[in-house]
Amino acid sequence: MAQSTMPPVASADVNAPKGPKFPKKSARTRAREFALQGLYQHLVGKNPADEIDPFTRDLMGFNKADAAHFDALLHGCIEQAAALDAHIAQKVDRPLAELSPIEHGVLWIGTYEMLHCMDVPWRAVINECIELAKEFGGTDGHKYVNAVLNGLAPNLRPDEVRAHRASPAAP
Repeated sequence: MAQSTMPPVASADVNAPKGPKFPKKSARTRAREFALQGLYQHLVGKNPADEIDPFTRDLMGFNKADAAHFDALLHGCIEQAAALDAHIAQKVDRPLAELSPIEHGVLWIGTYEMLHCMDVPWRAVINECIELAKEFGGTDGHKYVNAVLNGLAPNLRPDEVRAHRASPAAP
């Protein structure tokens, strides 16, 4: 039997970083995550918002989410699904029925926030949606979400996008 060349594992690594492994998520980020879970239930199971809402509020960690933002996203996206889909359909390369439910839900959130949450900068909306897609979606789903939302931004936030692109520091 060959012996392992790995060093023995110490019972406690005194040089290990202290504190949480991941940065603390904001209440709005958590609201988006819970809203995405609810939108997934709606897209896959056709569950209505009034059934999804109480179920989601009972999930562990919901108390750390921005409940008002969750309400706006969950109820707003479901109520305005047709209008959101009309915007999204202009920028996707396939029928909406062929989108994964995660990508579809993330695109609803991003489109809804660009239309109705003017306190959230358009770049922040896109970045938050990319992170949602990375965490919950398929391997390259975040790239697709990025492309679609970047395509929608000039139509949904024209002044903000124009100002950003005119600034000397814009990429």
